[in-house]
Amino acid sequence: MNTPITVQYKIKALIEKVWNALTDQNEMTSWYFDIQDFELEVGKVFNFYEPGGENKFHHQCEILEIIPNQKLKHTWSYPDFSDQKTIVTWELSSENNETLVKLTHEDIENFKDLGDGFSRLSFTGGWNAILGQSLKGHLEN
Repeated sequence: MNTPITVQYKIKALIEKVWNALTDQNEMTSWYFDIQDFELEVGKVFNFYEPGGENKFHHQCEILEIIPNQKLKHTWSYPDFSDQKTIVTWELSSENNETLVKLTHEDIENFKDLGDGFSRLSFTGGWNAILGQSLKGHLEN
């Protein structure tokens, strides 16, 4: 069952502002993760850990596709636990001075052997919190 996780929210902000939040290193720190080595360029790899300073989960991603103000696609992996990768795609569309943000996380089954913290349920909850609370709250306040 290779059904992607799809999460989407309407955010009361112009598409350019949402794109900036997704792609500007300083903006990301305010709502997402502190990603020191992020560069908006296809082929660039970036790394980060979960917030809180425990550094248990090393995330590594590689940018696969960029369409400014429309799409950011990158891999998502945990190199300390597995050589498997998944794909995360952020898609933006404008609707009446609001932005629909659609996140798709594909191939989540690649992490099925890593435990409950890497389950479909866990990722779905995480993405809903990241988009529906963190990003939406950051941009609408």
